[in-house]
Amino acid sequence: MARMHSRDKGKSGSTRPPRVAPPSWVEYSPEEVESLVVDLAKQGYEPAMIGIKLRDEYGIPDVKLITGKKITEILEEHGLAPEIPEDLLNLIRRAKRLREHLKRHPKDLHSRRGLQLIESKIHRLVRYYKRKGKLPEDWRYDPEALHVE
Repeated sequence: MARMHSRDKGKSGSTRPPRVAPPSWVEYSPEEVESLVVDLAKQGYEPAMIGIKLRDEYGIPDVKLITGKKITEILEEHGLAPEIPEDLLNLIRRAKRLREHLKRHPKDLHSRRGLQLIESKIHRLVRYYKRKGKLPEDWRYDPEALHVE
C-alpha cells in the first residue's frame, strides 16, 4: 500500500509475535496492572507513554494480554481518558509548532506545504473520530482557538 502523501511504497515493519497468554515472567495480576495504569495517568502521562513506562520499568510487555483491555479502555472506565484522542492531539501539536515556525519564516514554502499535509490528516482524523463517536459532532479544528501545550 502506498504512503499517504508521497510516492513511496514504504518499508515493511516488524510485527509483534502472536500471543494468546501473557508471558510467564510477568508477575503482576490484572488488577495490579490496572491500578498502575490509573496511577500513571493521574501523574499526567499519556496512554503511549504509560505503555512505554510499563514495558521499560515494570516489565509488562502488553497490557491487553494481561488485563484483556487496552490502556485507553482502562482510562475510559476510570474517567481519565483524554478528551481528544492522542494521535489527533500529536498532529495538532505538530501543526501548532509549524505555524509558529512560519510566523518567523514566512517564505518557507516547503514548511507551508508540510502544514497543509498535516492539516489534511487532522481533518481526516476528525471525520473518523466523529463517525466513531470519540469526538462530539460539533467539534471543529480551529488552529487559532485551540490551546494545546
